[in-house]
Amino acid sequence: MTEAYIVDAVRTPTGKKGGGLSQVHPADMGAHVIKEVLVRNDVDPMAVEDVVFGCVDTLGPQAGDIARTAWLAAGLPEAIPGTTIDRQCGSGQQAVSFAAMGIMSGLQDLVVAGGVQNMSMIPIGLALEAARPFGHEDPFSGSTGWVERYGTQEVSQFRGAELIAEKWNISREEMEAFAFTSHERAIVAIDEGRFEREVAPLAGVEVDEGPRRGGSIDKMAQLSPLVEGGRITAALASQVSDGAAAILVASERAIQEHGLTPRARIHHISVRGDDPIYMLSGPIAATTYALERSGMSIDDIDLFECNEAFAPVPIAWMAEHGVPHEKVNVNGGAIALGHPLGCSGAKLMTTLLNELDRTGGRYGLQTMCEGGGQANVTILERL
Repeated sequence: MTEAYIVDAVRTPTGKKGGGLSQVHPADMGAHVIKEVLVRNDVDPMAVEDVVFGCVDTLGPQAGDIARTAWLAAGLPEAIPGTTIDRQCGSGQQAVSFAAMGIMSGLQDLVVAGGVQNMSMIPIGLALEAARPFGHEDPFSGSTGWVERYGTQEVSQFRGAELIAEKWNISREEMEAFAFTSHERAIVAIDEGRFEREVAPLAGVEVDEGPRRGGSIDKMAQLSPLVEGGRITAALASQVSDGAAAILVASERAIQEHGLTPRARIHHISVRGDDPIYMLSGPIAATTYALERSGMSIDDIDLFECNEAFAPVPIAWMAEHGVPHEKVNVNGGAIALGHPLGCSGAKLMTTLLNELDRTGGRYGLQTMCEGGGQANVTILERL
């Protein structure tokens, strides 16, 4: 099977809700990182065979196949197509997987993958509610098969986070300590310039806007839970954010023909499902599956990215797999740096790739929880 390589990866800074990127059209955010990854590597745009982008809530400025729109907004050739995919929070990661599959199959040689999301413009969950004027309250309750299987119970990420905290007996105090560490690590990463190689400034924004300086665990403890009697507060959740990321994926033939220098090999890709009511527990089973299929163990992996949708997600995942926190989200995670839904999978991979370069690690594993109780896993081998 043909190998798939990552040549380069670029992202915007992550803008906070209502922040510096909030008024940038999603197509222009996507265009920015697409152009940047091509220019940095002196790639002829006509050599690109497809653009695969993740995006969630594809309404308004994110509708109409944002992958294609972003490519055209970048002023690039009309001959190159694009497709937009939705695997919820894992959309950007799945975009890279699909790009790699096209290359591994021998059908494609050069693909731009990534994701984009402007959550300030299009609020989270808007697509779930868009059909209410037509009599559909949610995506589930009108389905006979769904109701027979899962009833009419609440299906939401907030409930899933509470269920995980309860099942794994994770205290609010433990989650607050984890969240505080996320901010601390992100601030150190920004101050030390660890993100400079991967970030392409946009609209006057040069660094991630999410990390909170001057915060404390005491301040977190004063927040009310999202539901009465619950453990989850806003401080324990990922931030509403805006951003885009693009990753150039190539075959060995493309690397030779275009004089490219690969930075990593895609060692493994897979995706698995889990309980859709718990929703966010998917990374646990998905990681087990990925390690079995790849013949690897936790000890073989140098760095991990496990998306911090909510604090209990990586905490439960680390506990189940015996992963030390010292190797997980070492530059902070979505609690501090934000979670621009459709972009995040590509954003995390960009950071993982750069951190492997910075530290000299060989293998990095990325996983993230997704709507429907799903989870992608990608293992990169730095070259």
